[in-house]
Amino acid sequence: MAMVEVSNLRAGYGSQIVLALDRFTMQAGEHTLVLGPSGCGKTTLLNVVSGLASPKSGEVHVDGQRMDTLAGGERDRFRGRHIGFVLQRLHLISALTVFGNLALTQKLAGMPTDVTRIESILHQLGIANKKNAAPKTLSQGEAQRVAIARAVVHRPALILADEPTAALDDENCKAAIDLLFAQASEHGATLLVATHDQRIKSRFNQVLELKKMAAA
Repeated sequence: MAMVEVSNLRAGYGSQIVLALDRFTMQAGEHTLVLGPSGCGKTTLLNVVSGLASPKSGEVHVDGQRMDTLAGGERDRFRGRHIGFVLQRLHLISALTVFGNLALTQKLAGMPTDVTRIESILHQLGIANKKNAAPKTLSQGEAQRVAIARAVVHRPALILADEPTAALDDENCKAAIDLLFAQASEHGATLLVATHDQRIKSRFNQVLELKKMAAA
């Protein structure tokens, strides 16, 4: 059974279709890069796979669960338990500390707060000293590492990352991808990264290249 399976997908906003994908599959543990220019549907694909958006037509399965037929609350619960998402805008919760952001993710996944796991992940990512820091005090690179930690702290089967390197220089770009690969591999997660950043293409054995659709 595939971890991600998309068939006959059409998705977009209003009356506009921005993504047409007849078939796309990922097996458990695979790492795939979705590459293409702005407006080609990369973010739309991740949003549909995660259940943050509904397709106009077609089917989307994650770990055997058909996402496009789940009601809103069911999608939220499934996503909380099975999917980790590094959003293009990190959306760390400013009212919580770094630790609080990770603990909340565990709670939403139906897990008790695992202090040892949180501290271990922060240590692996080199930000253990930021455990009690407020998100607004973090550098961009530190905040990105917290977002990666938040995406894996509940041991999701699927990790999604939307433009995780777009605003980074070459050194930090490499560090961000290294972190995603290491965390996915350590926890046996499937990794799907969407970007227009050609610098990271060589890191992936599997690449899905999307093109911007012509206006109707």
